[in-house]
Formats: sequence, structure tokens, C-alpha cells
Amino acid sequence: MSFFQLGPPDGLYYEHHLPADTASATFVFFNALTGDTAAWETAICPILRDAGYGTLVYNMRGQTDSPFSPDVELSEKQIVADAVKLLAEVSPVRPILVGLSIGGLFASRVWLVGTEALGLVLINTLRREGPRLKWIGDALVRAVEVGGLPLFRDLFLPLLMSEDWLQKNRPNFLLPDTQYTALKPDSGHYKLLSEAGRHADWNIPYEQLDLPTMVITGQQDHVFLEKDVIDSLFARIPNGQRVDMPAAGHLIPSEQPEALAEALISFAKEIS
Repeated sequence: MSFFQLGPPDGLYYEHHLPADTASATFVFFNALTGDTAAWETAICPILRDAGYGTLVYNMRGQTDSPFSPDVELSEKQIVADAVKLLAEVSPVRPILVGLSIGGLFASRVWLVGTEALGLVLINTLRREGPRLKWIGDALVRAVEVGGLPLFRDLFLPLLMSEDWLQKNRPNFLLPDTQYTALKPDSGHYKLLSEAGRHADWNIPYEQLDLPTMVITGQQDHVFLEKDVIDSLFARIPNGQRVDMPAAGHLIPSEQPEALAEALISFAKEIS
């Protein structure tokens, strides 16, 4: 467990493990806005490390153990700039950038501004700007304004997650004694959803992503999955490959961690 100081009190919590040798790659993980390093460290990173790969996980400013100054805007631009600085500081061996949801957008932008990487993995990232996406972003913020993250999860997880995950985890949600409390506007998750989530620029120049790129899509995502959009955006990636997961929804690291780790290892072997 380490801490990268950006300037008092700002900084990034991270965990870095070297690969078994310098010929192996290091997977660098970019969280979703309401996630943290546990999404990767619970199951995926141990599998990758057992296979000889390095891992680097971190929390964005506003997420667990990554503090921020009150006047800092937690925007897409700021998040990307922070990640670039962290990678320059840590200098992971032969990095492969892996982003979940909007984390894939951040990973793409990090590479586009000049950070070196062997490859890029976009997990449920591809989406199109428009009124539907804007509405979803505003609705997520409205949900946490009313009832915080518990209300957000109770409302949206049935649409985001797979049937199998929902069946196993239903007893942990919509509990009678749940206290829905609004997120404060100055809290990290609120600022991330409001400042980065609602105002992110999804017009990625996919034609410029000419490094090996794997696009992983959960077929049971009923919020962000638009198959025709994914087809058209994927076609613009010069060196892309696709992995569609019929048994997963939006948060694949929680739903299918072993299958995801297997896909990552296969990708690393291919591009190495």
C-alpha cells in the first residue's frame, strides 16, 4: 500500500506489484467512478500475479484513501492528468492499461496524451454522446442527491448486473432498514459523478488508438449496452479485438472475475 502525494492534502492511494520478470507485462487498472481498488484486488489481481504478471491499482482523487482539496474540480481532464503523473512516478514494467466503464475513457486519454503502453483493454466503455447518455448521467447524480450510493445501487444494479449475480446478491440490497442519506455536494463520489461523469467527453478519436486494443462487452448490461453503437465504434479501432461475455453485465470484474482474468492473460500473451 502506497500513497502518491500530489500536493497537500491531495494524493492517490495505490498498490504496485512487480511482474515476475522484465519480459512480463504489468496490468494498470482504472476504476469506474463509484468503484475502488477492491474491484480488481479481490480476485483478478491475485490471479494475474500468480501467472507472473505485475499489477498496479489506484484510487482516483475522491475515492477511498485518495483525498482532494475542496477547490479541486474532479473532472475528466484532472483525472487523466493525475494518472499520467502516477504512471510517470511508478514507471510500471511494460504496462497494459485496463479501464472499466468510464475508466476505459480515462485509460484511452492517458495513452493519447503520450503515456507508453503495450496494449489497452476497454471494459464496457464504448458509448455514444447524446441525450440518452446525458439523461443517464444526470439521473445518477439525482439518485445520490436523494439517497446516496445505497439508493443508486438499489435502483440501478438490476439494470447493470447479470441475472446470476442478481440472484446471488439480492438479499444484500433493498433492505427494510436501509437509511437513504443524500451525498453531500463536497463528497468525493458526488463530485466524481457530477463533475467527471456528467461532463466527460465520450468522443474518443478511436482511429488514433493504434495500439493493440481489446474491447470487452457484457451482454446483460441494460443501461449502457447499445450493440449497434459498439459495432460502429469498434470498427474505427485500427488494431482491435472483441470479447463478448453473454453471462455478464456492466461490472464484469465483480460478475465474472475469473473469465476476465483469463481474457487479460490471453491478451497479454498475444501482444507480448
